[in-house]
Amino acid sequence: QLQLVESGGGLVQPGGSLRLSCTASGFTFSIYAVGWFRQAPGKEREGVSCISYNGDDTNYAQSVKGRFTISREIVKNTVYLQLNRLKPEDTGVYYCATGPLFSEVCSGRAHYWGKGTLVTVSS
Repeated sequence: QLQLVESGGGLVQPGGSLRLSCTASGFTFSIYAVGWFRQAPGKEREGVSCISYNGDDTNYAQSVKGRFTISREIVKNTVYLQLNRLKPEDTGVYYCATGPLFSEVCSGRAHYWGKGTLVTVSS
């Protein structure tokens, strides 16, 4: 059964850090591009970052550049999103998604989506 599961969300103070994980099962994750997206309360979903199947290409939203880092660990079928220097406006449900084409995944046209993990940045 094909599945994407996000984890690592939680409550953190402004300036803090979290590491989100996206773990895949049921398919060959290593040949797929992966993206992270988020949706804040009352707002539309937006792209945060994406990574190519081999990790050679990455992309970041301007609002997170220099603070977030995407990476993947092939042997663990997992993609990570390191969130540093968090701000209240980073609050939202973070989703990972995957598909065969890097450009499509980065633009949100992914084939498979996880159910999300909640990140709350608040003092």
